[in-house]
Amino acid sequence: MNRVTDPCLFVIFGGGGDLASRLLLPALCNLKATGLLPEGFALVGVARGDMSDESFRNRTCAVLEKTATGAAQKDRQWICDRLHYVKGEFDDSRTYFALGQRMPELQQKFNAGPSALFYLATPPAFFAPIVRQLGAAGLVREGAGKWRRVIVEKPFGRDLASAKALNSEILSVLSEAQTYRIDHYLGKETVQNIMALRFANGLFEPLWNRGHIDHVQITVAETLGVEHRGRFYDATGALRDMVPSHLFQLLSLVAMEPPTCFDADEVRMEKTKVLSAVHFGEHEAQVDVVRAQYVAGVVEGRQLAAYRNSPDVRSDSGTETFVALKLGIANWRWSGVPFYLRTGKGLE
Repeated sequence: MNRVTDPCLFVIFGGGGDLASRLLLPALCNLKATGLLPEGFALVGVARGDMSDESFRNRTCAVLEKTATGAAQKDRQWICDRLHYVKGEFDDSRTYFALGQRMPELQQKFNAGPSALFYLATPPAFFAPIVRQLGAAGLVREGAGKWRRVIVEKPFGRDLASAKALNSEILSVLSEAQTYRIDHYLGKETVQNIMALRFANGLFEPLWNRGHIDHVQITVAETLGVEHRGRFYDATGALRDMVPSHLFQLLSLVAMEPPTCFDADEVRMEKTKVLSAVHFGEHEAQVDVVRAQYVAGVVEGRQLAAYRNSPDVRSDSGTETFVALKLGIANWRWSGVPFYLRTGKGLE
């Protein structure tokens, strides 16, 4: 049974951005609709835009009117009434001083208790500076019945070396227990149902192996283009944006062995074993990967401009918006079974 969370203050860095308005705030409406948010709860958006509490609230409410669904619509106003705003640069200590001044006031006003959660809905370049500044301002210090947690969205580094460097920097400020590296795809109902389909179903699990499965295809086809995320996307591309995060999470859920229990550490260990068994080297990278980029066309009856004509995208960009690859898993269950992964923007 899911429990109602502790009273807390929820701080979103990048509170005016796409991730916050399209995913995080509608998700909070859903949590409220299902009774999982406490009455003692307040929200603070931190961003560079010049807004007051009221203008931030009005703008967010207008977005939620379009993005919150079903039963969550009735809780839209409850969320909006608890919204507040702090303007500032993410690498400026004055931003954190201003945030530190607002937090006790809001925690008292909304009976939100001393605990706080900081959600980094920002470009990856700001992850380390924000954590450093939170530490320097004393905003992640725990004790006396209060917890402080930081959520970091993918992409977590550009490669292995940068991921290790980022991890080291974060853990120089936070403890491992305070750090949540998340992939929002794992919250999708279909994704969560994969484990139930496999492990709670006596029909499928005996057949879930190379003796009965010829190949596996995992496709994430997005009908949207890059929209207004050109600056982020052109520096990242489809492979970095989707494959080592979302698609590998799906791959590991489909291919993992049954965990001894559904404790988080046990599930993570079985996922790690699958990824360690993935057979993919320099030769495979040359012959088993396709990269492409969408041009102008029609998707679902609407015109879509070419990727290179999108805002903040270089006119000569070589960044891929589509990637497909074939992987093998070198273990007893999947030996000889190809896994085809593909994802892209501007697709049917």
